[in-house]
Amino acid sequence: MSHSKAAEIFNKNENKVNWHDKALWFVRHKRDNAVHQVLEWEKLRTLGSGIKAHMLSNLDNYLIQFEENAQKNGIQVHWAADGDEHNRIVHQILKDGNAKKVVKSKSMLTEECHLNPFLEAHDIEIIDTDLGEYIVQLAKEIPSHIVLPAIHKSKEEVDELFQEHLGTKPCGGDPKYLTNAARKHLRKKFIEADAAITGVNFAIAETGGFVVCTNEGNADMGAHLAPIHIACMGVEKLIPKQEHLGVYLRLLARSATGQPITTYSSHFKRKREGTQMHIVIVDNGRSEQLSRPDFRASLHCIRCGACMNTCPIYRRSGGHSYNATIPGPIGSILSPGIDLKKHSSLPFASTLCGSCSDVCPVKIDIHTQLYKWRQIITKETPQPKLKKASMKIMGDVFANPKKFERIGKIARWSLRNLPKSVINSKPNIWGRSRDLPKGEKESFDDWYIKKNKDEQ
Repeated sequence: MSHSKAAEIFNKNENKVNWHDKALWFVRHKRDNAVHQVLEWEKLRTLGSGIKAHMLSNLDNYLIQFEENAQKNGIQVHWAADGDEHNRIVHQILKDGNAKKVVKSKSMLTEECHLNPFLEAHDIEIIDTDLGEYIVQLAKEIPSHIVLPAIHKSKEEVDELFQEHLGTKPCGGDPKYLTNAARKHLRKKFIEADAAITGVNFAIAETGGFVVCTNEGNADMGAHLAPIHIACMGVEKLIPKQEHLGVYLRLLARSATGQPITTYSSHFKRKREGTQMHIVIVDNGRSEQLSRPDFRASLHCIRCGACMNTCPIYRRSGGHSYNATIPGPIGSILSPGIDLKKHSSLPFASTLCGSCSDVCPVKIDIHTQLYKWRQIITKETPQPKLKKASMKIMGDVFANPKKFERIGKIARWSLRNLPKSVINSKPNIWGRSRDLPKGEKESFDDWYIKKNKDEQ
């Protein structure tokens, strides 16, 4: 299903669309307040982008360095070419450790690899312990946002969901009651878990350690209670040195939620005595994206979600309309590189306003890459006949000043004289929720020529 058709489904509930839009804009506003308090913010962005660019240019060496140092620390390192291999490796680790119950903190990589259904098919219970992830797991949905996985659900919907699955009492969507109910239920899962799976926000080549950032402490609960800890990371999560970590910790939380820093920035370097620690390093198309000069900067992404919070299309179409693990603007430049045909509509789900690039903490030129994907998609995938015909007509009009002037006169006259019922008719989708301004009597060219003539 194309993005536009999926977005149309989301837009049927106008009230939900409105609060979804407002909720994400509120987070964007918090981001603005937070970054404006850091005088060197633009320097941090430039530094963060530069470190990532250097790392990607030397990725092979830094991966080897990270593996060597991690192994020295007692961490078992595994390599996966794709999602299927990643899942098989994780399953084998769990099987060897006789692990049947697993708690997992937020990890977009495991979502990308579809780890949950894979393990469930092998009779392993896997529970997402991030509250938002847990909500969408109970609802049998995928996350709609990389930082706010359940942002598409109202508190009343969560209330009903918990009544059905956790046996809670109706509370009118009281956040405190619902959070406490989830905490009580998940606490037992943490205690009984045979293994814990976490994502990786940053892996440090210099030390062989890695950092996991959460606001709920669920990654720590899982990793510190279970005898087996499996961390899953994409190859792009590397940074060269420990001293670089502070740059990204300052950028990440402010961009994501407007916080100075995440509540928990947990450092993992060595396994505890009597336990196992594994790290699975996954490619899954990242090397191919790295080989594309126009799109390699997309691998700078630190998964803050700022581009989603600011995007007028994402805010009013919902994350599920992208049909991809990473939705929004950044997902629209990552997904076509994985499956061009399936995700060919995503780069067109943008106004190219550039707001995504403006807020990106590592200066990814997202809107430029969206435009470049459009050029590739138009050449390599079939386009709708109506779209091709309309673009051809529009190009002809824009290339012919006399035609452009005549059509402009007709449009201005229509906007002045025709009733709204005609202007906002069924073909005019734009007119369903907004009015076009009243047409001026003269164009800018007419006004300019007349003004200069009068002055002469």
